[in-house]
Amino acid sequence: MNFRFFFSEALRTLRRNSAPSIAAFLTVMVTTLVLGVFIPITNIATGAANDVRSRLMVEVFISDAATKAEVAALKGKLEANQYVKSVNYVSKAEAQESLSGTLKDASELLGKNPLPASYQVTPKDPDQVDAIVQSLQSSAKTSSGKPSYVSPAIDDVQNREDQTNKILTITGGVKFAMWGLAILLVLTSALLVGNTIRLSIYARRREVEVMRMVGATSWFIRWPFVIEGVFVGAAGGLFAVLMLLIFKQTVIDPVSDKFALFAAPDTINFWGLTLILMVSAVLISALGSGMTLRRFLRV
Repeated sequence: MNFRFFFSEALRTLRRNSAPSIAAFLTVMVTTLVLGVFIPITNIATGAANDVRSRLMVEVFISDAATKAEVAALKGKLEANQYVKSVNYVSKAEAQESLSGTLKDASELLGKNPLPASYQVTPKDPDQVDAIVQSLQSSAKTSSGKPSYVSPAIDDVQNREDQTNKILTITGGVKFAMWGLAILLVLTSALLVGNTIRLSIYARRREVEVMRMVGATSWFIRWPFVIEGVFVGAAGGLFAVLMLLIFKQTVIDPVSDKFALFAAPDTINFWGLTLILMVSAVLISALGSGMTLRRFLRV
């Protein structure tokens, strides 16, 4: 297979059919630019949602009458729980210190610390908060109708159910929406690029039909168009990446220290994003060129 011939043919057709080639180039460039902006936004939104979810926890309040042995046994029980990631002890003094404003003043006026010590339990998975609460409750009920617990050291268990459910619902919706939009954008971009390349090929349909009639194989006809698609995709992707790099260095980097959103640790690395965009631009263009020829190869 003479790739040198195919390369020369691809370059020749690019020069002869500059208008469709420029249209395909601009389409690839704009599509890559949109993807280059949308991917980091999706990455940041998903990372922020995961960060909020990771802060969900169960608070296990310890009875003031509990002995040290019971408190230690409770900690061991919590750490052995299959749903628990970590357990953090908060003393009565630390709980009081965390208060602020009128709540702290009211606590000091009482002359004693009314706040209980507690264990802050972080789940392995935010969706397992309810499972942790249920694992700490026994089947029996107290005389007041409140749930009883598996340890006498437990005074109460709070998972902030309303807040937890809202956070899980909102973050789950954000992740679903962002990934749904990402998939829709990729599909739309592929169709748009493919349609532009199809118009380019349609302008040269007579040339394809003549080559087919004189006995050229399908892949002999297809290779120059595929290589042309690679050139167009690489050029469009490269220009888009250069524009994104200029925007990053002149706009994003100077304000990244002032706005935490731009400096989010979960944001995709720029060079990793560059690789994704270049590969996507080249593949979409090359596949679009090769696949859209099938219609014109049926002579």
